[in-house]
Amino acid sequence: MFEHIKDRFPFPKEKWRKFLNTFERIEVPAKTLLLQENEVSYNAYYLEKGVVRAWYNNDGKDVTFQFFLENTMFSSLESFKKGLPSMVSFETIEPCILYKIGKPDVDAFLEEVYECPELRTLLMDALFERMFDYMKHFFSFIKDTPQQRYLNLIKEKPEIIKRVPQHYIASYLGVTTVHLSRIKSKILKNKPL
Repeated sequence: MFEHIKDRFPFPKEKWRKFLNTFERIEVPAKTLLLQENEVSYNAYYLEKGVVRAWYNNDGKDVTFQFFLENTMFSSLESFKKGLPSMVSFETIEPCILYKIGKPDVDAFLEEVYECPELRTLLMDALFERMFDYMKHFFSFIKDTPQQRYLNLIKEKPEIIKRVPQHYIASYLGVTTVHLSRIKSKILKNKPL
């Protein structure tokens, strides 16, 4: 557990142990709402097993804009950091094993990270990677067709195609499930033998 985070952030073992002890392990079924849009986020999560989606309500229709797979930390950052109402909801797609940590514990950990320039840089790099992922998804809606967005998803995140129900993928791509079926059919017809 947390191995990929430990590898990425070379923190002294004692401090890691102290930090890891602040997490609470929880197991939840599919369709569990971890955070509701417009609520304030007081927790961050580490996903050990399962899939979680981030979505928001647009005139009564839920729009998926992010998926989280194993070994990922997530939170509604703007809400968690500033105490603002969250712009998104987080919901499990599969049964999940999660580790939950509260804001005071994260704040204490971040204070220690900020004291070390190397760790601070690594943390900022990780945040920028997440922002880059959001920007890439945003710009794909401007420059790519839905078919190209689907092909990019297959290429860059094949696990999502295998594990996430089609209606969530369609929402993530900005199309209906019928349009997604047409895209998949068209791709199959054009596939060389």
